[in-house]
Amino acid sequence: MSDLQISLVIIGVVVIVGVVIFNRIQLMRHHHRVQNIFRHEHDDVLLNDECKPIPADERIEPQFNDETSSVSDDMVDLAHVQTDQHIVKDQSVTKGSGVQKKVVSIDDTINYIADIRSDSPVPHEKLMDLLQQKFDYGKPVRWYGLQSEGQPWEEILLDTLSPGNVYIQLKGCLQLVDRSGLVTEINLSRFRDMAEDFSGQIHAEVECPDIAEAYARAVDLDKFCADVDVIMGVNIISKDGGAFVGTKIRALAEASGFRLESEGVFRYRDSETNEVMFSLGNFESALFLPANMRTLTTRGVTFLLDVPRVANGEKVFDQMVHVARLFSSTLNGILVDDNRVPLSESGVKRSRQQLVDIQATMAAHNITAGSEAALKLFD
Repeated sequence: MSDLQISLVIIGVVVIVGVVIFNRIQLMRHHHRVQNIFRHEHDDVLLNDECKPIPADERIEPQFNDETSSVSDDMVDLAHVQTDQHIVKDQSVTKGSGVQKKVVSIDDTINYIADIRSDSPVPHEKLMDLLQQKFDYGKPVRWYGLQSEGQPWEEILLDTLSPGNVYIQLKGCLQLVDRSGLVTEINLSRFRDMAEDFSGQIHAEVECPDIAEAYARAVDLDKFCADVDVIMGVNIISKDGGAFVGTKIRALAEASGFRLESEGVFRYRDSETNEVMFSLGNFESALFLPANMRTLTTRGVTFLLDVPRVANGEKVFDQMVHVARLFSSTLNGILVDDNRVPLSESGVKRSRQQLVDIQATMAAHNITAGSEAALKLFD
């Protein structure tokens, strides 16, 4: 071997060793700064009865004092993760009593609709009886009313209905499909018969679609829903076979904008619509509950994104993966799939493209992901 070759080998070794040392120093600094967060005693806002209760509609945002001002860049990123979703909200109108009513669109794509028209106001007691039957048909039933021509349609709810609500036209909507399957042909017929019977009682006209055609639409809609009903997940497990502690998981989750909810998972919600963007749960069977977070340990956590329920899913997916990577770095974990195989960058890209394709398919069928119709179908 010539002197030149020997020199090049030595230089290469020096460069590699230098890079390794530099990365090791950076990693040590990173973990040192992150650990500063957890070296101080903090009140447990989930367990301490003396803590001020947090209203249900209030978002938890991270609070950093002087002691934790040296938090790492990764944790600062967690604290500022925000979604960019703009799901169309229900508009509202204010009645004379000051009570706001939802102004809604009535979607015949996902509903069997009975249209009832009356020459006189629908009697209040008859309307009460009608609303009490909304749970009898196996799928969600919603009733909408029109008080006079030119006014917007509004949903009629049993707990807010009063004698002052006077309607001359009703639309009864029996949802054709939900996540448990499609409506039965028998229940479609029963719903039609009920609407016709009710109309006869109040001397109103009723228009009901053909049952066979409606059921055929339900079959097609159910197949479509089955094809796009996908939940994407990213798991984080410990690199060294150790365990993640509940207090650190909760601290990271709250710093990134999650809230622990009653079902035993953390959820990240859109700040404007309050719809769930993605969630964080235990990779193991135990739930994340307020009573056990202080003592809980687990070998992994799972991020989940419900594809048909999230608008702009591509952007939300990127945010979820970003947060998962920050969690992984801070917890000394590794991203894996459901088989505990390390999740490569190409694997992430394939999942992202699958999400894009699913949401494009939904848009082509006029059911946009995250829309009101999608939220009802995939409830």
